[in-house]
Amino acid sequence: MTYPRYTPLALSLPATVPFVGPETQERQRGAAFAARLGANENVFGPSPRAIAAMQAAAVDIWMYGDPENHDLRQALAGFHGVTPENIVVGEGIDSLLGYLVRLMVGPDDAVVTSDGAYPTFNYHVAGFGGVLHKVPYTNDHEDPALLFAKAAEVDAKLVYLANPDNPMGSWHSGADIVAALDALPEGCLLVLDEAYVECAPEGTAAPVAADDPRVIRMRTFSKVYGMAGARVGYGIGAPGLISAFNKVRNHFGMNRAAQAGALAALGDAGWLAHVQGEIAQARTRIADIARDNGLSPLPSAANFVTIDCGGDGAFAKAVLDALIGQGIFVRMPFAAPQNRCIRISCGTRANLDAFAIALPKALAVAKAAAPTES
Repeated sequence: MTYPRYTPLALSLPATVPFVGPETQERQRGAAFAARLGANENVFGPSPRAIAAMQAAAVDIWMYGDPENHDLRQALAGFHGVTPENIVVGEGIDSLLGYLVRLMVGPDDAVVTSDGAYPTFNYHVAGFGGVLHKVPYTNDHEDPALLFAKAAEVDAKLVYLANPDNPMGSWHSGADIVAALDALPEGCLLVLDEAYVECAPEGTAAPVAADDPRVIRMRTFSKVYGMAGARVGYGIGAPGLISAFNKVRNHFGMNRAAQAGALAALGDAGWLAHVQGEIAQARTRIADIARDNGLSPLPSAANFVTIDCGGDGAFAKAVLDALIGQGIFVRMPFAAPQNRCIRISCGTRANLDAFAIALPKALAVAKAAAPTES
């Protein structure tokens, strides 16, 4: 009998994915969602200049994209005041995380993250045989001191920290993260995921020198720039590390139209400011809806608001299921105690009107199903 000869590592892994997409859920429920508020996409969309650039590039889509991402790297370098040698471009932060783990992590190598933090990073670590060590959140914030102490304890090669954090929306000042680096152990690389930093207050971005070998910062065009479907992310790091990506990355992985769109989006500061304003208004509206229903919204520096449902994980899951049953796609943290919450992405007025109607009904369903105390 002929059969694939999987590696022992592959055989040991579950056939799961970090997230179940909304399209999968729509197929399962046999209906489209009325409001897509679960994937932290930017419903306000990309810059019109980016759309025009991608449309113009479509005629040349028969060609592969530039494998060096030259023009985009040059523009990003100018935007951040660094050199092109400090920039690597990839198919979203998720892809760059996969390349980084492939470069750094072998079987049984230690990696540190927070329990309940962005799961795609964990997925890559498991896929290359690394061993994940987790620390708890502190007051719904990822805790750099705990992360770095655990990294020293287990001799970690990588430590992951998102600022602002997903799924909680919490954040640290960039200055505090730089100060905490004094405790990062020798030989450990901090993976600083700044996917939501354009949504955050001034001073959230860590003022780390691009040549600092201790840190790689990850950025994306998926969130504020509204191009999640185009898959464009980039890393900022020391030239030696950036160059090492060329050993493992898919050199023709970047879509030609996506490259053009990202380049145009980067140059449209006016649209960026417009979207930042829309996100700020939507966060306020989501928080108001939560309070109107007796729930507690957590402060957020991202394009979503995490809402404390006031119970345990089972109660929050019941609320989430009841929202999905009404056609409102949302997600929730998956580790206790953060799983007492649900997470609502910023949406249009119509999206949030639908959420406002559905939430009290979902709470009623969850409360009716909750076990009563004897």
